[in-house]
Amino acid sequence: MTTSTSLLPEWSEVDAVLLAWPHENTDWAPWLDDVRNTYLSLIAAINTAGAGVILLCRPQDKATIVSLVSSEARVMLVCGEYNDTWMRDYAFLTLAGDSANQPVEFSFNGWGEKFNAIKDNQVNQRYLSALCQRPVQTSSVVAEGGALEINDQGHLLSTAQCLLNPRRNVDMTLDDYETVFKRVLGASKVTIFKNGHLEGDDTDGHIDTLVRFTPHQGLVIQAADNRPDDSHFAGLRALCQECHEQLPDHTQYRLPLPAMFNENNERLPASYANFLICNESVLVPIYGQPEDETALAVMTDAFPQHQITPIDCAPLIQQFGSLHCISMQIPRHTLNAQVLSQLQQGVSVYDV
Repeated sequence: MTTSTSLLPEWSEVDAVLLAWPHENTDWAPWLDDVRNTYLSLIAAINTAGAGVILLCRPQDKATIVSLVSSEARVMLVCGEYNDTWMRDYAFLTLAGDSANQPVEFSFNGWGEKFNAIKDNQVNQRYLSALCQRPVQTSSVVAEGGALEINDQGHLLSTAQCLLNPRRNVDMTLDDYETVFKRVLGASKVTIFKNGHLEGDDTDGHIDTLVRFTPHQGLVIQAADNRPDDSHFAGLRALCQECHEQLPDHTQYRLPLPAMFNENNERLPASYANFLICNESVLVPIYGQPEDETALAVMTDAFPQHQITPIDCAPLIQQFGSLHCISMQIPRHTLNAQVLSQLQQGVSVYDV
């Protein structure tokens, strides 16, 4: 599989955002009501930002969703089976095309076979490919969307700790990954960071918890300058330095680090860098922590031309993920005409 186009940056205009509805048989069961409230807030924010929501759900959850979602919401339900709700890591990615964009997918194996992901790995071909103007193309390489960050020059970022987990791709080197990302995603340059990791992160250090591009040569970095005695301080400081060395012409916007723990006193990987860009808005996770206000101020500086919208993600972090992890944007010129029309019709059900 080769491409002459490149992965679109997240600030490209989007028609929709993909989500998967949490239910009692997912890991969200202990916090289900709170997590669903976060989803409802996110759906409303996505609609306000000018995009529809394509919501993967079980058939038996349709009535519940309709009762909870605003009747004026632009939400299209797609019924299907899935293991969990981390759409960022198994939903298709989108490459720029001439008349229509090209959706592509890597293989997904539960972040290096940590969790059962057989159903998740089938979602694109079983349910989502039919929504697009072009069918989803597949690479056999194991990779996740949360491990990849790109700008509009085709510069792709990732992390060595994630990529070199042998349970993903046994014999692949970083040079091999660079070749794959250039061939499959059309990347023009690949930078793979060696530093930075958040305790409790099951993904082995996804880039979307650590370093994100802005549209105007900026880097939003999950730093720890506010916590010099924290166990993360040295690693995140080294990441900031690595960012300076690798991208010296980029302005750094350093986020404060919250310290959150669950009832078992396990550190939770709360990151303000796990935001979602949706048209002219940036949806930013907050956690009910003292650092929330500072993080929002940093994001306002980093995205001066966007509306900054906070989303309470304290329930999400209980399962070691956040806002960006549960979502996947679909750029314009990707979905077919039927889907685009249906997304304007309030809450509806798509017949796959």
